Amino acid sequence: METDSSPSIKVQAGCVQIIGSWTLAHYSELTQRLRPLASAAQDELTQLDASDLNALDTAGAALLIDQLGISTFRRLLPEAEALSSERQALLLAVLEAMDQEEPTPQAPNRWADSVARLGENMVSGWQQFVMLLGFMGLTLSTLARTLFIPARWRITALVAQIQQCGLNAVPIVALLTFLVGAVVAFLGATVLENFGATIYTVDLVAYSFLREFGVLLSAILLAGRTASAFTAQLGAMKVNEELDALRTQGLDPMELLVLPRMLALVITLPLLTFIGMLSGLFGGALVCLLALDISFAQYMTILQQVPVQHLLVGLGKAPIFAFLIALIGCLEGFKVQGSAQSVGEHTTSSVVQSIFVVILLDAIAALFLMEMGW
Repeated sequence: METDSSPSIKVQAGCVQIIGSWTLAHYSELTQRLRPLASAAQDELTQLDASDLNALDTAGAALLIDQLGISTFRRLLPEAEALSSERQALLLAVLEAMDQEEPTPQAPNRWADSVARLGENMVSGWQQFVMLLGFMGLTLSTLARTLFIPARWRITALVAQIQQCGLNAVPIVALLTFLVGAVVAFLGATVLENFGATIYTVDLVAYSFLREFGVLLSAILLAGRTASAFTAQLGAMKVNEELDALRTQGLDPMELLVLPRMLALVITLPLLTFIGMLSGLFGGALVCLLALDISFAQYMTILQQVPVQHLLVGLGKAPIFAFLIALIGCLEGFKVQGSAQSVGEHTTSSVVQSIFVVILLDAIAALFLMEMGW
């Protein structure tokens, strides 16, 4: 015979009667005696009677809900008989906690995941392109607004950026293009030697550096060296709320920070491109002199026969590349959210985007100029 505190549950004519103490002290007894009701039996229940319930805690409440089922207990709880508001609140809290189960993970679908990632990347790329176009328009409008007002020109900032972006980059640009020029000449000589045409190594070096390598290598170096610096500088200023301080003083960050950097890069990249062309040609001349027995005078004679349009093609790309590199670097700096991690992420993004844009535009320009016969 059961005592008053012995917990049990009875089901009669659709009524569930809770008896005894449903507490942690009787938990082991309850788990041994109770069995969950079948789904069909749960659907037939219409009433919950707690008049003989002596005690209840969270352990008993969880066991009771598990016994009747979450959906059935949620249906019976509002109209339960002889259930105090405190116990009803306890049962409701346990019910909500048990109902928050994690969904069953679906089997991974690599094909669908790959397509989804591709779609996300395309949407993100399009949004970045639209944002870059808007920032380009804002920069050009700011330039047009200040171009005819000499009092608003930032000459000191412009000169400082020219020194940082151009003069300080001369050694690395000259060294890299010199080495690449020597490598191109050596590889060209190795292949052309099989045809007895090593003399055309001079034309190979000249055409490659005047049209492509001079501007491309210089732009890639500035994309990694200068665009990252622009992003880090502007990002740090945004993190330190210096941009907000400038706006509160009535100063325009576009006019004060973006224009000097953009103009400095547009001025210096053609000069660095010309230095890169000369260094690459000198590297090729050194290889021709040492490995191919082509004298420097002969090298210069052949070089003078190269049409000047190839030099103009290479120099003409430089301002466009410089303009886009500066815009991307400054835009990513303004997109920093306010943490050191965000500064690093956008700095990396500016370098990747700048190099990608430079190579993409160079490829498009090469195809267009080839079709035009230039």
